[in-house]
Amino acid sequence: MGQAVAFYTLAAMILAFGVLVITAKNTVHSVLFLVANFLFVAGLYVTLGAQFLAVIQVVVYAGGIVVLYLFVVMLVNLKRPPEAHQDKRRRSRLGVAFSLVVLAEFVLIAAYKVAKPASLVPPAPPMGPHNVETVGWLLYTDYLIPFELASMLLLVAMVGAIVLARREL
Repeated sequence: MGQAVAFYTLAAMILAFGVLVITAKNTVHSVLFLVANFLFVAGLYVTLGAQFLAVIQVVVYAGGIVVLYLFVVMLVNLKRPPEAHQDKRRRSRLGVAFSLVVLAEFVLIAAYKVAKPASLVPPAPPMGPHNVETVGWLLYTDYLIPFELASMLLLVAMVGAIVLARREL
């Protein structure tokens, strides 16, 4: 019962901060609401027994991504008025069509999940109380090559971002 109350309380807070993110007038306040939203999502992961995901949520999203957002907010001049001209290359109908296609895919996926018999669903691997240790062992044994490839991809993206930013300054 207590876990359900914690889950629904955290879920309500996540929804509330999500609404505050998109309705805030000040951009910095919106980013701060986003930090609070990420922290409540991490708390939700803790209640679900996924401590590793909670730590990753705090470090990567609440730490790194929000700092990136704050740099963008500080570098972009938000005081200027919006541009008056309309881009003639903008294809609103095409965007709406693609959105409807993606929505139809989501509906089909949901219908397939509902209609799929439970016997075909593979069981979840047992994690237990030491799930961080289990994830660590898996990352550095079975998934070492994809882990290293992902780290190289992030390194290349970081160097590319530095080169692009250096050229602009």
